[in-house]
Amino acid sequence: MIRCFRTVDGVIRQIDEPVDGCWVAMTNPTATEIFQIAEKYHIEVDDLRAPLDEEERSRIEVEDEYTLILVDIPIIEERNDKDWYGTIPLAVIVTETAILTVCLEDTQVLNRFMEGRVRSFYTYMKTRFILQILHRNATMYLHYLRIIDKKSEQVEEKLYASARNQELIELLELEKSLVYFTTSLRSNEIVLEKLLKIEKIKKYPEDTDLLEDVIIENKQAIEMANIYSGILSGMMDAFASVISNNLNIVMKFLATVTIVMSIPTMIFSAYGMNVNVEGMPFAGSKWGFFCVICISLVISLIVTIIFSKKKLF
Repeated sequence: MIRCFRTVDGVIRQIDEPVDGCWVAMTNPTATEIFQIAEKYHIEVDDLRAPLDEEERSRIEVEDEYTLILVDIPIIEERNDKDWYGTIPLAVIVTETAILTVCLEDTQVLNRFMEGRVRSFYTYMKTRFILQILHRNATMYLHYLRIIDKKSEQVEEKLYASARNQELIELLELEKSLVYFTTSLRSNEIVLEKLLKIEKIKKYPEDTDLLEDVIIENKQAIEMANIYSGILSGMMDAFASVISNNLNIVMKFLATVTIVMSIPTMIFSAYGMNVNVEGMPFAGSKWGFFCVICISLVISLIVTIIFSKKKLF
């Protein structure tokens, strides 16, 4: 899908055909669309296809007709009816007449620009647009990292009383997301450093603060991802022991109950044997059945008290 946007009278508007100074947003484009755009803007087909590969690495490539900036952006993935997090590539291609973005799916990083909710955004100000995309990208990483931290706290509360593996699996998924984020953020940091050195992309004085904000936000996201990843790793090791201990407590309780319940069973089994009636205590008494029940209950109560003092219950 190809959508074209252009700033008209300070307002972002969607247009039918690409013109000079516009923004061409390509979302999971078809082969035909890729060839059309490649021919129109003299872009290599492989560079337009690169962001459609989820494993493509972040980089900057400077060609005669255009400059390619490829970064990883965060996305929400649904697995087992739950939301988890991953990353996919986003390409920003700057030409003499337009700026293009190519991504495998719609993303929150670009949607705010399409909806006109970003201040000081103009499609013809290419350098600022690039920095705004990168700043929005770093902000999204920070936002998702805070969500991951809250989710880990919720799982932690469940783990204290859990004897299942489900909570550990959820922590594993969160840790996997943090690994994706950390790897992608470090790759993006290299791209930002290279972006400072590229002379082909003009850097205006008013964009200096924005570039500094992008670098700071990206470094902050890297630090947060590293911290949360370390916390989750330690938490998983600790709670693996907690779950094992919870299971041992349950097994100990069941074993104690089994011992207590076995006492009446043994007594009743003995009285159910086919032996001489004269040799069985209380066999000739009309209160014999009641006496046997009371004896079994008393013995069970004594054993229960002994186990309770030893904290086996």
